[in-house]
Amino acid sequence: MSGNVTTNLQFILLGLTHPRELQVLFFVLFLTIYIITVVSNLGMMVLVRISSRLHTLMYFFLSHLSFVDLCFFSNVSPKMLETFIVEKATISYSSCLVQCYLFIALFHVEIYILAVMAFDRYMAVCNPLLYDSKMSPTVFISLISVPYVYGSLTGLMETMWTYSLSFCGPNQINHFYCADPPLIKLACSSTYNKELSMFVVAGFNLTFSLLIILISYLYIFPAIFRLRSADSRCKAFSTCGSHLTAVTIFCATLFFMYLTPPSEKSVERGKRVAVFYTSVIPMLNPMIYSLRNKDVKGALSKEFFR
Repeated sequence: MSGNVTTNLQFILLGLTHPRELQVLFFVLFLTIYIITVVSNLGMMVLVRISSRLHTLMYFFLSHLSFVDLCFFSNVSPKMLETFIVEKATISYSSCLVQCYLFIALFHVEIYILAVMAFDRYMAVCNPLLYDSKMSPTVFISLISVPYVYGSLTGLMETMWTYSLSFCGPNQINHFYCADPPLIKLACSSTYNKELSMFVVAGFNLTFSLLIILISYLYIFPAIFRLRSADSRCKAFSTCGSHLTAVTIFCATLFFMYLTPPSEKSVERGKRVAVFYTSVIPMLNPMIYSLRNKDVKGALSKEFFR
């Protein structure tokens, strides 16, 4: 019976806030953020595609980061906007599992693309003469494919753990999308394996990707200081600074969200943090890379005036 109840279940999303007057304000605010996110990330992808001066591996990785950010926000934003304008926003059990899968998969794709971008900067700064031969098209395809494949498999594994849970009691999710921590609180079967898997997988992948980034920059910074040209040093620091800013904002919020045990207090706190990494970060990333990067600003000006 619990299997039938779980399969036919519909969850009610409680949303971000309850006062009606604030919901209208938040709807306008997040709709504006969504439009800016779509325009900026699509614009970055198109700019890298059409501008010959951006046809380098670093900017191809950046275009993939924009693609993942766009998918990441688009997976969450429609339901979030719905919670602001309808009295009772619902989501089916199957749709909830799909949303969980996409969220976990895209999260892992993004953290490993950020790690790959750090490795690319290490090769460009520390081994400039060997960069073109070492970072061949075959290597590029491998480096960009691994995050997508690994993220898809990790998302599938974590979603299967969620699928193994039974839901036969309350159906109100205290969030604006199907997030694992509040969803686990509703299960009427043992959640030990799911919680253990969530902590181990999130902790391992965040730690491993950050380790790749940290080791890369331990070699990058001394190499930058050894550069004789002041312009080269400024350009390298600008590129690395943009990347480190994106890494710090993304990983700090996710560490806070996913490495705390699910509880009523942590779910409420995590809901506010989730606004930042599901909405604000995808909007900020293109701006971080464009406003601090002379190549991107130059390519944008050239294409715009052309």
